[in-house]
Amino acid sequence: MVRSSSKADRPVLPDGLVAIIKRDCPTCVDVVPVLEELSLRGPGVKVYTQDDPDFPESVATRVYDQGLEVSWHYDVETVPTLMFVQDGKEMARTVGWSRSDWEALTGVDDLGAGLPEMRPGCGSLSVDPNLADALALKFGSTTLKSRRVEIATLEDEFDALFDRGWSDGLPVIPPTEERVAKMLEGTTRQPDEIVAVVPPVLNECTVEKVAVNAVMAGCKPEYLPVVLTAVEAACTDHFNMHGLLCTLWFSGPIIIVNGPIRNRIGMNVDKNALGQGNRANSTIGRALQLVIRNVGGGKPGVGGIDRSALGAPSKVGWCFAEDEENLPDGWPPLSVTRGFERDEDTVTLFAGHGPIGCIDQISRTPESLVRTLAQQLHGVGNRKLPSEAMIVMTPEHMNVFSAAGWSKGKFYEELEPLLEMDPQLSARGALGIEEGIPISSSEETVFGSTSGRSIRKLPEWSPMIVRAGGGAGGFSAILEGWVPGAKGSTPITRRIEP
Repeated sequence: MVRSSSKADRPVLPDGLVAIIKRDCPTCVDVVPVLEELSLRGPGVKVYTQDDPDFPESVATRVYDQGLEVSWHYDVETVPTLMFVQDGKEMARTVGWSRSDWEALTGVDDLGAGLPEMRPGCGSLSVDPNLADALALKFGSTTLKSRRVEIATLEDEFDALFDRGWSDGLPVIPPTEERVAKMLEGTTRQPDEIVAVVPPVLNECTVEKVAVNAVMAGCKPEYLPVVLTAVEAACTDHFNMHGLLCTLWFSGPIIIVNGPIRNRIGMNVDKNALGQGNRANSTIGRALQLVIRNVGGGKPGVGGIDRSALGAPSKVGWCFAEDEENLPDGWPPLSVTRGFERDEDTVTLFAGHGPIGCIDQISRTPESLVRTLAQQLHGVGNRKLPSEAMIVMTPEHMNVFSAAGWSKGKFYEELEPLLEMDPQLSARGALGIEEGIPISSSEETVFGSTSGRSIRKLPEWSPMIVRAGGGAGGFSAILEGWVPGAKGSTPITRRIEP
């Protein structure tokens, strides 16, 4: 929580009887004659009305609690509420209408002769779900430290966010205090905790700042732990977000989620798993990109550091989950292959873009299908150059391998020799090609290859394999990578903390 219910600054009530009512409550309307009695022949009563300054007209000692300050500070949940106050302190209260309770509290007999013995009250406006968060922020203590930006009365709040450069080109949700406070309820971490130092300008980013951008992206509070972990992972030297921003290539951070949290937050692993239509899939990746943009200054365009020559729609934000429940035996989830337990919630970040479709509706043997995938992988980036990739394998393709008894390990074993590049085609200067791999043995080799003899298309950790997608369709996807290794980005997997 962002705030606690501090009562230090609550208003002081007058001594005597205090009633809190609202016109939009039948029981409050019914007890008006009782309030009149207390004013005329009893000890008197101070009436605080929540929704109408003229209610009840017959009682002059009324106060319009328009801002619900009294109602909120004194924890009024039901109206009518009758309290007895002495020396500024509440000594007793009763809620709703009960003749015996009202008579005991007021010391006046035969109250409400025309009323039944008891009648329940109504909910107080101070606990109305549409108002509760705003009231808690208004009257409670808050630790929100972000700068407040006032929007002019005639200014459209959505256009205002565009005008201030806080959008990725799509509409964003205005991050009001109420929405940010609600978002922070999704994590146990403190709002002022530093999550990461965000490139390129290396600004410190707190949990609260991440929550602000998660609101703007359209996330729900339960998504926040995933976003926080993604931000932490992206801002490591290992992942190299700064370099990814500066590249002329297409790539951006791709988030893959594993573990039970996928189901808790309702992520889509089935049809259209890489596309639109699911709130968690669509907004988590966008939240990460907004943090990089708004906190780290990683903006495209004139004067921006994002220098991609063409970019890709996936750079708006891309997040998907693995279909772990339907993985065949011998095909552990991505997170397990990267050193985590099956029931651990994790985020894996991959610097890439796409997808590139890989169609094969004919192959019925694993030997044939693996050659199809290998041929597609050779086309990643440039057939002359090594690269990096991820395979998002659909059930129909994965079933071909599992039905033949192939494990994930067997798949990699058979794929490896098929990804060996032609040294003549890829060598610098060969066949008139200026780009390529050095052929001299004294020069640096790539991915541990033997220069001029055996050149690997992908590094040894690539391609990572994730299962997702609908059950029908012989189509898998290749996600192209950026520059792998120390000069580029290395995939990173982190445990999601609550």
